[in-house]
Amino acid sequence: MANDKKMVEDITSMDVDFAQWYTDIVKKADLIDYSSVKGCMIIRPYGYAIWENIQKILDARFKETGHENVYMPLFIPESLLNREKDHVEGFAPEVAWVTHGGSEPLTERMCVRPTSETLFCEHYANIIKSYRDLPKLYNQWCNVVRWEKTTRPFLRSREFLWQEGHTMHATAEEAEEETLRMLGVYADFYEHELCIPVVKGRKTDKEKFAGAIATYTVEALMHDGKALQGGTSHNFGDGFARAFDIKFLDRDNTLKNPFQTSWGVTTRMIGAIIMAHGDDNGLVLPPAVAPIQVMIVPVQMHKEGVLDAARSVRDKLKDKFRVRIDESDRSPGWKFAEYEMKGVPLRLEMGPRDIEQGQCVIVRRDNREKYFVPLDELEAKIPEILAEYSAALYKDAFERRANMTYTCTELDDFIETAKNKPGFIRAMWCGDEACEIKMKELADVTSRCMPFGEEPCGDRCICCGKPATKLVYWGKAY
Repeated sequence: MANDKKMVEDITSMDVDFAQWYTDIVKKADLIDYSSVKGCMIIRPYGYAIWENIQKILDARFKETGHENVYMPLFIPESLLNREKDHVEGFAPEVAWVTHGGSEPLTERMCVRPTSETLFCEHYANIIKSYRDLPKLYNQWCNVVRWEKTTRPFLRSREFLWQEGHTMHATAEEAEEETLRMLGVYADFYEHELCIPVVKGRKTDKEKFAGAIATYTVEALMHDGKALQGGTSHNFGDGFARAFDIKFLDRDNTLKNPFQTSWGVTTRMIGAIIMAHGDDNGLVLPPAVAPIQVMIVPVQMHKEGVLDAARSVRDKLKDKFRVRIDESDRSPGWKFAEYEMKGVPLRLEMGPRDIEQGQCVIVRRDNREKYFVPLDELEAKIPEILAEYSAALYKDAFERRANMTYTCTELDDFIETAKNKPGFIRAMWCGDEACEIKMKELADVTSRCMPFGEEPCGDRCICCGKPATKLVYWGKAY
């Protein structure tokens, strides 16, 4: 075939230029295209299919925990946004404003939602009157706009897709329980469906969400040793409720303010998948979210019976797996490279000799291991291979993170490690924001989180040497 070409030849090696490697993959694997709208991307069908699978799994989990989907307006009046001072100050630099409707100036400018706390609060003030109305467990799937200065597909763009949960509770204890429960949902999804290990913990006050009393996070480590904030869950206390005058009549017949949470993940999950699992041949997709789990490639399909046999296998598998067959006139070699590029977990090869022997060849994307499988055993064997594949992805990512996680008790060692060894650095912190800022100046790192359930690695602050009880994961981040 004159036009056949192995697309992998055009991928920059991640060891040569990780940023260019990432850009090559998102383009050549048909995940995105660039738009004339600066800082925004076009998510192509293959990229959007990954998001749809993420959305489908998470949406089911949200509903299992009692949450309902709603939809709020895209625009927020400035007066409404200003009702919560800390919140608006945190988002002010990133807000996009609408000043005209058609050719007429608006009497009040409106922002394009960067997040929807204020809209939810306005609504909750109208519908929450009694303890019987609580809890309110709402979630929204939508787009938001934040006017980022530096953008990169999926990781940081001016418009992106996400889900944002917004809940109201009668007590502070219930709100905290909700905040941590949803963080657990995210962590479980990352580790079991995306095969990416995460560190769960609490953000420092400097890094917490604007208006929150506590922000919790799941932090993942990418191939290049940079951290990626995978998802956050926020406890707002009753601050928003007070600002928006949300009150309910409690069982003791007194008026009280409810307690609020919010939590969200975005399309940057796709960026996490690319950077945690990808290699120099392209994507390596976890089976749970792969648009195609099994790609059937007929070999010598011009020979009698080959296509019919391949179609029969597809029809047998299609109710259990996301399976497709490539009947194009491209060469098998081109197809192999194409589906490696796209990260399809399993490639199923069938030629005349295989069919004659009643078998096929299955090739794993991650390690290219081959399995010769009888055709009548495919439905039982494929789940086994996919489970082994998922476990291997997680194991590789876990071991990579372990090998790139360091513990430092002396400042000089910390600075040297941050300079020469990409990854997480565990070190103690006294809790003083001045020290947190100083670590950014000295080592070009930020605090990622104060992890749950880990023992301290000393009793002195890595920066100032004063007594410290807070263990912090530090690192460079996307």
